[in-house]
Parts: sequence; C-alpha cells; structure tokens
Amino acid sequence: MQYYQPNTIIYHNGAFVKATDAKMDLYSQSLHYGYSVFEGIRSYRTTNGSTAIFKAVEHFERLKLSAQAINLPYAFDTAALIDATYEVLKQNNLGDAYIRPVVYAPANMSFARNTESYVFIEAWEMAPFLGDKLLRIATSSFHRPNPKAFKIHAKAAGHYVNSILASQEAKDNGFDEAFLLDMNDCLAEGPGANVFFEKDGVLYTPQPGHILAGITRATVLELSQALNIEVKEGVYSLEDIKQADAAFFCGTAAEVIGWASLDAYTFPKAWEQTSSYQIQQAYKQLVVKPLVQ
Repeated sequence: MQYYQPNTIIYHNGAFVKATDAKMDLYSQSLHYGYSVFEGIRSYRTTNGSTAIFKAVEHFERLKLSAQAINLPYAFDTAALIDATYEVLKQNNLGDAYIRPVVYAPANMSFARNTESYVFIEAWEMAPFLGDKLLRIATSSFHRPNPKAFKIHAKAAGHYVNSILASQEAKDNGFDEAFLLDMNDCLAEGPGANVFFEKDGVLYTPQPGHILAGITRATVLELSQALNIEVKEGVYSLEDIKQADAAFFCGTAAEVIGWASLDAYTFPKAWEQTSSYQIQQAYKQLVVKPLVQ
C-alpha cells in the first residue's frame, strides 16, 4: 500500500507540510518506548457528494482521553483538529479515506514525565482493512494484555505490538486474522477490532474491562437498538462462540466484516440470513449519509 506520494500533505504541529519534509526527533520517547497515542478514523463520500468524517468528535475526544490516561500532555482543541483534518482531506483530494492522528512525545530518553507533546494527522486511501469476504479466523496463542499492567482503554501505540504479533501468527498459519482471549481465557477482541457473535438472533459481545471498547462497537450497539436486535454484553468462553450461528469483527479500519470460521469451527448460518448481516448493511448505509451540522 502506498501511503504517500511526493506531494502528499499532512498536518504537523499547526502547519500543513509535505509528508516527505516532516521530521520527528529520533530521541523521542515515542520511538524508543511506544509512548504515543493515536486514532483510526474514516471519512466517506456521502450520498450528496460531500465528504464527511465519521464520528469525528468521538474519535478526537478519545485521542485526548488516551493521552490523559498515559500522562502524555495534551493541549490540542478538538474542533481545531477536526478542521485541520478536513483541510488535509481537501489538500490531498481525498473523499473515502483512512485518517491517522498521532500525539507523540519529545526527546526524552528517561521515563520522566514530559511537559509537552506534538501532533500530526495523515490520511490515505484504504479499502476495508480485512477485505470484504467472510474471514477465516484463528484463536491466537497470544493473550490481550492484563488490564492491571496497562491502561487498556487507551489507544496507545505500544499496546499494538501485541496485535502485530497475533496477526502475523495467524497469517503465517494460513488464516485471515487472529482472535485473542484475555488473561482468563475468556473472549476478548481481534488485533484491531471488537467481536460480536450471534445465537438464535441475539448478539453477544465481551464487556469492557479487557478490551478497547471501540467507537464502531458503540455504533453497532446503537444500530442494534434501532433494529430491535437484542445484544448482551458479558463474559464469554471460546466454547460459547464455537456454538454460535455467526460472528463478526467491527472497527474503523475493518468496518463490519463477518467470519466464515474460527479454527476448525464453521459458522453454520448463511451470512445473509443473520442479524449480523443486517448490522453490516445498516452500517454501510449510515457512514455514507450526509453529515448533519
């Protein structure tokens, strides 16, 4: 995937600059220790031809909360960052795009607190992260981190080493993606997506505590309520999901994408006949609606 070209523009610390000219300090805590926070956001060309960032406020507010959770100074205004993001889209002539804001630390080779931080916003064209076909999923040998060891609700860069290892393991073994359990061997989430599974028309999803409860996950809960689809949040085992009719991942990058199988278990119900499919179609319609100001 080509993320940028010679004339690609990004937002960096209050200025719009070429991606090829942007620099960061090689002594940054972020580079050495993974001490930064980020968001994954999508914009869409809507049905009236305009470009809309999906749930922009929610994403940038979570960026702030993530920074605060890991003691990273945050002095950025949500409205200003949203305006800057639209300008990045405009200058790069992007409509359907993936957007990556990152807040990172200055040069600091110690573990001492910083007194400032920096921000950049990039955007590029990206198809659904996991494709558009039903996925073959593998249960990972890696667990999600212990919530007593990390601020699990923060979208911190360092957490995603765990995700990379799990995803690489699954793909090395011939699967499309991984699924991780928590430290108690209960269902958790994918490397970059939350999970729902379906039994007899009811959706089930792991409760917050060991997961990053995503913005797309919250959207699925909203859509389920609107469609009168019952959802239960709780603690579930691998055996629970391997008795399900269907399952799906949801996340900004992945959007809503169904599973064909988990390990040796094939989900028995035709995808198009599931409540999960209804959610997928409703989500596709929601993201291309014109933004209401």
